[in-house]
Amino acid sequence: MTTTRVHVLVSGRVQGVWFRSSTRDEAARRGLTGWVRNLPDGRVEAEVQGPADRVRDLLGYVAEGPPAARVTDVATRELPPVAHEEGFAQR
Repeated sequence: MTTTRVHVLVSGRVQGVWFRSSTRDEAARRGLTGWVRNLPDGRVEAEVQGPADRVRDLLGYVAEGPPAARVTDVATRELPPVAHEEGFAQR
């Protein structure tokens, strides 16, 4: 199984709508590692790592977000995996 790591920038109405906590919960449910945080410009940034199919699945969730979110764009780029990373943090 190949480990994939992706940097994600999510634009739209994504702050103040439980986006980070729901992303953390969805990532943990899929057994992924990484982190998610708000940016000063109103976007949400994340790095997600795990099996490629599970990462893709989470990216599908992020494209919609929780019910109050309105995602307008999701930009991703692949990164090298981080060895020995544990858990998924909300920063």
